[in-house]
Amino acid sequence: MTSLLRVQNFMVSRDGFGTGEHQSLQNPFGHANPAELFAWAGATASWPNRTDPGGSRGLDDYFTRDFTNNIGAEIMGRNKFSPHRGPWEDHDWQGWWGDEPPFHTPVFVLTHHPRPSFTLSDTTFHFVDESPEAVLKQAQEAAQGKDVRLGGGPSTVREFLDADLVDTLHIAVAPTDLGAGVRLWESPEELTDRYHLDVVPSSSGVTHHLFWRK
Repeated sequence: MTSLLRVQNFMVSRDGFGTGEHQSLQNPFGHANPAELFAWAGATASWPNRTDPGGSRGLDDYFTRDFTNNIGAEIMGRNKFSPHRGPWEDHDWQGWWGDEPPFHTPVFVLTHHPRPSFTLSDTTFHFVDESPEAVLKQAQEAAQGKDVRLGGGPSTVREFLDADLVDTLHIAVAPTDLGAGVRLWESPEELTDRYHLDVVPSSSGVTHHLFWRK
C-alpha cells in the first residue's frame, strides 16, 4: 500500500489565512485567536485535551478522531515548531508542546538551520534542510508504510502543493476573518484543477473542505 501525504484538520480563516501576523513566543498564531480557529475541534468528545466529560458527537468529532488515523510521521515548517528565526541561538527550546508532544511519531522540521535531533516521550524531532521531495522520502521511510501528515504552516503546505506531492487535504474553514497573516489560498477553487473537492458544512459553523487527487 502506498504511503500518502495528507493535510489533516488544517484550519484557516474564511478569508484564507492559516495564521496571523507577528508570531511570538506568547502568540504562536500571531494576531489570530487560535480559539476561534480551533473551536470546532475543541468542542468535540474526541478532543485529546478535553478534561471534562461530554463534547459533540457528529461530523466535527469524526474529523477530530481521524487526525491520527494511520499516521506514521509528520512534516512541519520551522515556524510551526518555533517562533525563532535565523540560526538557533538556544538548543534548549524544544517546541511549544512540553514534555509530551501530541504527535507520537517522528517529526521532520523544515529549516535552513539544521540542529541535532532529540526525543521527547515517543516523538523524535529531526531538523532537515532539503527539498520537499527528499524530506517526504525520509518521512515515508520513518512512517514504515503508514501515511505522512503535512502539519503546516500554510507556507509549508503551499510548498508541497507546488511540488505536487500532496495526496489529500482536509481544510476546516472557520467563520472568522483575519484580514492579514500567512495565506493558504485566495479561494479553495485554486486547487480544483488538480483535486476533486467536496464542501461539507457543519452545525458548529465551520465548513470542511475535502480534496483528493483527480
